[in-house]
Amino acid sequence: MNATTEQISNQIFSMNEHNDVLFEQIALELFQYHAKKNETYREFIGHLGIKAENISKLNQIPFLPISMFKRNHVGIFNAPPEAVFLSSGTTGMEQSQHHVASLKLYDQSLFNCFHQFFGKEKDYCILALLPSYLERSNSSLVYMTQKLMKKSGHADNGFYLDRLTTLSKVLKKNSENGVKTLLIGVTFALLELAEKHPQELKNCTVLETGGMKGRRKEMPREEIHELLTSAFGLEKIASEYGMTELLSQAYSLGDGIFRTPPWMRVYVREATDPLTVNERGKGALNVIDLANIHSCPFIATQDLAHIRQDHSFEVLGRMDDAEARGCNLMVS
Repeated sequence: MNATTEQISNQIFSMNEHNDVLFEQIALELFQYHAKKNETYREFIGHLGIKAENISKLNQIPFLPISMFKRNHVGIFNAPPEAVFLSSGTTGMEQSQHHVASLKLYDQSLFNCFHQFFGKEKDYCILALLPSYLERSNSSLVYMTQKLMKKSGHADNGFYLDRLTTLSKVLKKNSENGVKTLLIGVTFALLELAEKHPQELKNCTVLETGGMKGRRKEMPREEIHELLTSAFGLEKIASEYGMTELLSQAYSLGDGIFRTPPWMRVYVREATDPLTVNERGKGALNVIDLANIHSCPFIATQDLAHIRQDHSFEVLGRMDDAEARGCNLMVS
């Protein structure tokens, strides 16, 4: 790779809108870099019989199955990683490991993306229905939330998973005082709050991160959002799409349709031919996250999705053989 990591990251995060030419240029440069230096990715494309020198277009780049993060230290490292994020799991279940070479890079992606969708952290009181940072310091979602809280600096910021009554009082106080609030939570915990402490929330954005497995029956997103909007007197519920293996997040601001930051793109692959990738339509979800400079920018997930004409996407569910993961198991 001719450019330094810092030069690449500066290019990535200076993208204020979707730039197809620059995106493809950086993606192809990162592909060649990983094809040569990333042992796991190099072996993967070798097994496919793909030669790196023959890849000249975005739609030719092969995507690494997300399961490879369970059995390999995926990435290019000149020094020990600054953090290792683990996917949630139950006893005996293999966990994905994302070895993060640069937390500065993670933070750049986090804050730039948050600013694009929600504005400045300092404008919010940030409340979380998640395990605390001390309990789950290896969770990328908990790390993300803790960083946002630190930037916000509000006195009532905190993790309230086992303190629903206290959380309800803080929400009531914020509503009465006109304090702009962001409530981040796993789905089942938000539903529990809605059942036990329904109240009208003013100046509040509720951001659900998914997570029902083992705690409640699975429900369509529309039904979940209807219950939450009714309990909290809100017009809409926001959602986050992220995972351990990515440094970036996609967000829905209330319609169940996710949008990506300019340095992140989604595609769908065909079930009968995983190497055939489309920019629109239905299929298994592939993600290019250019912020994954050191691990792998090209990830084939186990989620099913519908990508719309404007490149936004809707998550339809999981592939039949996919394990429960992430927020689904974080607090089980």
